[in-house]
Amino acid sequence: MLTREENELLTRIGRGTPCGELLRRYWHPVAAVGELTEQTPIRPVKILDEELVVFRDKQGKYGLVGEHCPHRLASLAYGRVDDEGIRCPYHGWKFDRTGKCLEQPAEPAGSTFKDRIKHVAYPVEPLGGLIFAYLGPEPRPLLPRWDVLVWENGRRWILKDSIIDCNWLQPMENSVDPAHLFWLHGDTAHLGPRVKKYAEQHEFIPFEFGINKRRTSLPVGTGEAPMVDEHPLLFPTILRHVASTDDGKGHRHNLQIRVPVDDTHTQVFRVNFVPSDVERSPAEVQVPFRYSQLKNGPREYNMRMVSAQDSMAWETQGVVTDRTQERLGVGDEGIILFRKMLKEQIENVQRGFEPIGMVRDPEKNQIIELHVINERIGLYRPQSLEQDRRAIAS
Repeated sequence: MLTREENELLTRIGRGTPCGELLRRYWHPVAAVGELTEQTPIRPVKILDEELVVFRDKQGKYGLVGEHCPHRLASLAYGRVDDEGIRCPYHGWKFDRTGKCLEQPAEPAGSTFKDRIKHVAYPVEPLGGLIFAYLGPEPRPLLPRWDVLVWENGRRWILKDSIIDCNWLQPMENSVDPAHLFWLHGDTAHLGPRVKKYAEQHEFIPFEFGINKRRTSLPVGTGEAPMVDEHPLLFPTILRHVASTDDGKGHRHNLQIRVPVDDTHTQVFRVNFVPSDVERSPAEVQVPFRYSQLKNGPREYNMRMVSAQDSMAWETQGVVTDRTQERLGVGDEGIILFRKMLKEQIENVQRGFEPIGMVRDPEKNQIIELHVINERIGLYRPQSLEQDRRAIAS
């Protein structure tokens, strides 16, 4: 269990909080590219407890600024865009993508008042069908080009879940909690045959971007050889894994990005990619996008969906889990490791150091291959990597 003070340290994400300052060192998605169109070029978003609007100007460039105009605090979500930026619907103040005030129509000609106004603004970059934002101090790190975001030889699409009513840490702890797979998801039709035949051993291995989760399945009474499923938690908010396609003839690679909205809400984006010899999905273009509704009402979960099953488990722990009341066991090793890593990285930032996973070398950021495997569905580790692993182990 944690003390109340430790729980506050790891869960509160507003500006100035220790965890909030850590999370601001990383890029986070604020919208899918497909959400911003000529008809709806502006969307209000909330991330890390900040109320903002993301927009696409008439040149097709993206911006992220504070929602409330610094003049009289009206919402820019109801504004309009042009070639230069976004204009407030109340009095027409206009801002560019850096937050510079360009026009104040009611001020006299020659006024320098606008030159003294700097609105809240953050850098954004589109990649893999998402619009990512950086809310931290400069110099900013590079936006990591994770494999699922930049592969081109296949089909990519985006799912955006309905808002989850809980703190961000609950979904992330789930990412290093493999013991839940049988009990929470084992009755789901497409998962049941793969999770009910096995006993399992779990390992959690820290690496430069987070924690590799290795699940070794031991088939019961079949005489089959053990099979490995290995995939990473990318610190602090991403789970990368792979599953079989619905027809069982291919592999669906997936990034689940859990975005802290505020202390009691989380937004999940899911980037899916299926390799193909005939389809292409360039990383910098719009890809298919849709919403995924996890509930039909308060605590009315669609329990046929794996994502809704997860949402049920996360939300029913409370909007912020009271970890002073929990009792962790041997099977919670991954959760304990993640909390330890989170606390260490908070302390690194407090001491003026960079947290793990910062990407600053463009040469190493062409594509970051994560080599996810799942032998149960026929996706095996490349032989060269297996040899390297055995050499290191010996």
